[in-house]
Amino acid sequence: MIIRQAEELIGEPTGMRGQVAGYVATGICQGVTFASLIPLLRALFADDTARAALWLLVAAAGAAAAGAVLWVTSNNGYAVGVERSGMTLARKLARHVTRLPLGWFTKVASGRLLTSMSGAQSFGNFPGMVLQQITVTVTAPAAIALITLFVDWRLTLAFLVLSPLGLLLYQRLQRVSATSQATEAEALSEVSSRVLEFARAQSVLRAAGRTVSGWESLERSLRADRAATVRGLNRANAPAAWYTALVEAAFALVAVTAAWLVLDERTAVPDIIAVLILAVRFTEPVSLLAVYGTGVQLARTALDGISRIVRTPPLPEPSAPREPEHSGVEFEDVTFGYGDQPVLSGFSLSCPPRSMTALVGASGAGKTTVTRLAARFWDVDGGCVRVGGADVREMSGETLMGQISIVSQDVYLFDATIEENVRIGRPGATDEEVRAAADAARLTEVVTRLPLGWATPVGEGGSRLSGGERQRVSIARALLKDAAVVLLDEATSALDAQNEAAVGEALAGLARDRTVLVVAHRLSTIASADQIAVIEDGAVCELGGHQELIAAGGLYRDLWAERSRATAWQLKPT
Repeated sequence: MIIRQAEELIGEPTGMRGQVAGYVATGICQGVTFASLIPLLRALFADDTARAALWLLVAAAGAAAAGAVLWVTSNNGYAVGVERSGMTLARKLARHVTRLPLGWFTKVASGRLLTSMSGAQSFGNFPGMVLQQITVTVTAPAAIALITLFVDWRLTLAFLVLSPLGLLLYQRLQRVSATSQATEAEALSEVSSRVLEFARAQSVLRAAGRTVSGWESLERSLRADRAATVRGLNRANAPAAWYTALVEAAFALVAVTAAWLVLDERTAVPDIIAVLILAVRFTEPVSLLAVYGTGVQLARTALDGISRIVRTPPLPEPSAPREPEHSGVEFEDVTFGYGDQPVLSGFSLSCPPRSMTALVGASGAGKTTVTRLAARFWDVDGGCVRVGGADVREMSGETLMGQISIVSQDVYLFDATIEENVRIGRPGATDEEVRAAADAARLTEVVTRLPLGWATPVGEGGSRLSGGERQRVSIARALLKDAAVVLLDEATSALDAQNEAAVGEALAGLARDRTVLVVAHRLSTIASADQIAVIEDGAVCELGGHQELIAAGGLYRDLWAERSRATAWQLKPT
């Protein structure tokens, strides 16, 4: 079943069924070796050296064949596991994630993605290790039970009489393990997301002096993960103990039956000795079956996690994609909400080509949501969003992303050099184009004062650069992309005066000859915009130029007065 689940996820045969066949052949070869023990002992007890040597050769041949088949199958198992299964699942997961709405990438989803990617890699061990253990563990005892038929059918019955109860206990243990591991996987995903959050928040925590007390959320997640693990172990203890006891009881039953047959002189002593040796060989792997079954459940849990992400519907791609005809952006009667929380209702706004539209309003009014809907982070619940005259749902993702540049306050840089981070905007750009974009973004002055210049590593997330320097890299990247539409979630509100001036000049260059939709905080940005949209209750309540809205005496004038007072506020020396 787990093989079918994996192949359905991967979309093609993986070779795991061939692995099962190889491991079954290994068990059969081991069975030949075990079967040779009975005539070998009979010959030895009869002092028939020649016949004993013959059966010794048969046993050696069976052992050699089992070793050879297992060696070939195990070596192939790593190729099947690592390349055809684990890596293929990881690649499929990565490909699917690139097609999901950008709004999907929440903290919780990122934790699940991290856990599932790790699960895809660990699944690579399943064909070469877990599948081998399970298959040989089942095949070898089955061969032993069959062999005892040639000695005495009552011994075979002793071997098998408790098997139905053992199967029930094994299935019970697997159900408990499945439930526990699903809970543990959720807890581990939460831990993963908290670890990421904790690592990224180090600068804030240290600045606040909370290096010890600042990780309560991570500590809670770790405690929850430990509690889930302990609960799972406690739940599995009883069925695991009963299963082990049953296996030992089966061995005892075989031993008692063998003793009875010997005392009753119904079976020869060499045969009984052979059966008891085989019974020990039977008991050992069967007792480990519960442990190996945990490996199966871990693999199934990993597949379930991957499947949950892969089943997440991607943004639908149109069968006949449209191309944009200009650089204008339009929202028509848009309705949108996060779950049960409505954000926009009847939102309509037209941003003409090569114009700047500023979005203002109270915190939580939906300004950032508007820009993200233009970039199709999510699909609207009602109405439509058009870029270049085409509904964004009717454009291919590649075309839409080629039309738009996004500059936000939260800049993420890859752990690479400054030049490599800028080139992400357009990998095929010439060196001259990269340098021109850097000049326009006021990034060149940053590069020239760094010892390694363009080859300077920025660190994970850009941690080696200041906030203003990261913003300049981001703007240079957007300039190099040279998209027709710029979505700007005000990028200078948290910068010092010097960086704000430099980044502000770069943003002015970015906005030239482009359609700009900006979430505005700076008064200069608001006043210089071609039009200002005031958002309240999920809709545009005022629209016009700065002077026009001031004269109207509505909400905009109140917001302007409030921000003007905040800007004029300063500390005075005593």
